[in-house]
Amino acid sequence: MSSALTDLFPHPIVQAPMAGGVSVPQLAAAVAEAGGLGFLAAGYKTADGMYQEIKQLRGLTGRPFGVNLFMPQPEYADAAAVDVYAHQLAGEAAWYETELGDPDSGRDDGYDAKLAVLLDNPVPVVSFHFGVPTGEVLESLRRAGTFTLVTATTPDEALAVQRAGADAVIVQGVEAGGHQGTHRDNPETDRSGIGLLSLLAQVRETVTLPLVAAGGIMRGSQIAAALAAGASAAQLGTAFLATQESGANALHKQALTNPLFVRTELTRAFSGRPARGLVNRFMREHGPYAPAAYPEIHHLTSPLRKKAASSGDPQGMALWAGQGHRMARELPAGQLVEVLAAELAAAATALSGKGGPR
Repeated sequence: MSSALTDLFPHPIVQAPMAGGVSVPQLAAAVAEAGGLGFLAAGYKTADGMYQEIKQLRGLTGRPFGVNLFMPQPEYADAAAVDVYAHQLAGEAAWYETELGDPDSGRDDGYDAKLAVLLDNPVPVVSFHFGVPTGEVLESLRRAGTFTLVTATTPDEALAVQRAGADAVIVQGVEAGGHQGTHRDNPETDRSGIGLLSLLAQVRETVTLPLVAAGGIMRGSQIAAALAAGASAAQLGTAFLATQESGANALHKQALTNPLFVRTELTRAFSGRPARGLVNRFMREHGPYAPAAYPEIHHLTSPLRKKAASSGDPQGMALWAGQGHRMARELPAGQLVEVLAAELAAAATALSGKGGPR
């Protein structure tokens, strides 16, 4: 891996940026202080909101950290399909005694304003989701001293990341919780996601950039497997969602290991883009009918999700989680990094044959 990144954190452990209030400064600071790379999620925040969190994080740790941005989305949603889905959700709005959100609340997530902040007040690492920034953007961040990563879910996407001039690729397998970082939202490919280990091997043979593996990783032994498959570090989301410092709703944390929620699926029900979460009532009832319309559906369902959470009803919440959710551990984030690092060291010793039977 490029020393420009490995010099930033001792352990090859990256805390995934989870939007929606999960990746708070306290979580990122705890991970960074323990030797991992903590991340803030700028998604769904204003530029000033992002800046205030960066200031707060810098007050908690002097160690390097990252900030994640969502790429602006092209305008190709079918307005009629969004209207039909809104009518279908009318019963949910009545049940939760709230109004549906405005689907036309914005498509760019304040991208340009956030970039301006990050160029004026550079951070060590910036990552991008839902597409590839321009070469000019990546070069401007490089001149500011920022290391850049971009998510890819296929070898072709990884090649596009390399051609744009990013410093590294986040290789996201289909096992990952939350939104798939596909560069183009194509409904025809909804069920064609690639598992992490297979994807890592394919991407390793396609690009020369350093790779960060993401998708279903919950144990140090899995990090070791990802490193053996060609990654230089691993990014974990669900594993950190359950930690004490995580900003996730308590119902969300409990659901990860609640026997009531036995599996995950990719769904468009909550946002209009494929995202993996625990299967609940809302997903079962509305997932089959949700159109490909992000961020319109995200805006539309936002009040429903918030009201479900405030009402203590996990059956109406977006319970994002990766396939390894049952392995979640309720530990302080710093302790989790230490445990993962110890498990990784043990697995590496076993793989080298030094700790095996003679």
